[in-house]
Amino acid sequence: MIEVNNISKHYRLFEREPGLTGAIKALFKRKYVKKTAVNDISFTIPKGEIVGYIGSNGAGKSTTIKMISGILTPDEGSVTVNGITPYMERTKNAKSIGAVFGQRTQLFWDIPVQESLELLKHIYEVPQDIYEENLAKFKEVLDLEALLPIPVRQLSLGQKMRCELAAAFLHNPSVVYLDEPTIGLDASVKVKIRQFIKHMNRVHQTTIILTTHDMQDIEELCHRILIIDKGSVIYDGSLLALKQQTRFNRTIKLEIDSTKNFILPSSLQMAVHLEEPEGENHFLLHFNSTIITGSEIIKEVMKDYPVLDFTITELGIEKVVQEIYERGPEHAEVLGAVKVSN
Repeated sequence: MIEVNNISKHYRLFEREPGLTGAIKALFKRKYVKKTAVNDISFTIPKGEIVGYIGSNGAGKSTTIKMISGILTPDEGSVTVNGITPYMERTKNAKSIGAVFGQRTQLFWDIPVQESLELLKHIYEVPQDIYEENLAKFKEVLDLEALLPIPVRQLSLGQKMRCELAAAFLHNPSVVYLDEPTIGLDASVKVKIRQFIKHMNRVHQTTIILTTHDMQDIEELCHRILIIDKGSVIYDGSLLALKQQTRFNRTIKLEIDSTKNFILPSSLQMAVHLEEPEGENHFLLHFNSTIITGSEIIKEVMKDYPVLDFTITELGIEKVVQEIYERGPEHAEVLGAVKVSN
């Protein structure tokens, strides 16, 4: 569905010294610097996949999405989406994609939501029967019934985002780009939006690229993620495989019934990291399940200490991504060696 081949995007930025002196110098001699926003990125996405595209601010996520969606033209490389070169066949491309870009609205500010959707129906040339079928579906899944007669400017952020999603999926697009679709929303609205995205992907096999800083969105929606750093993709593969590459992917929260100081058994010291106690007789043991199992750790601990309670949890995606960034760009080659192919 999406094929990206060695795309790059560079910007020429004006730079001047601060103050009046700098302003005067800039009148006669301008200084420019070249900034690379995206550097030689390649990947493919098959039909019906939900891919999480994540990275820190300024990593190049939005620039990549804009090139794939046809807003920007890459300086190098090529992109095809559903057999179309998006930045060369803009009209044809626009009819087959949907997009939600953060808080930029595609609805009409001063008219009711239903009239906005009617206008979009004519713009995208959606047949009446498909329009009515989709609208009924959106009313049910996104709970839109009460919002349709209200002008867009009177909607709350969460209400507006639900309507934006309806507008993006109205014409049954092949590909949908979601840039921060749950930003600033409360928990209940996030749940509705995630359920809707899953529903549309399951029913219509819609290919979805999701960029977000909410790692819960990634965990619940995406089986595959791409991590971008300084304009380059440093990981392309499954969330499970990424977690297995981290130093520790699970944690045991342990409660010991003892007045003695807890010392990690010598047999565990090479494979388990003991974190400073959370409270009296409560300890966190971090480990990698591919090296040692939780039951083996508990068994060793119980030889020397009476265990009152314990829980085993997986490492959250936030800490996984944080560890990848802490390793730095030099780790990109290691990650690239374990890419999961499509």
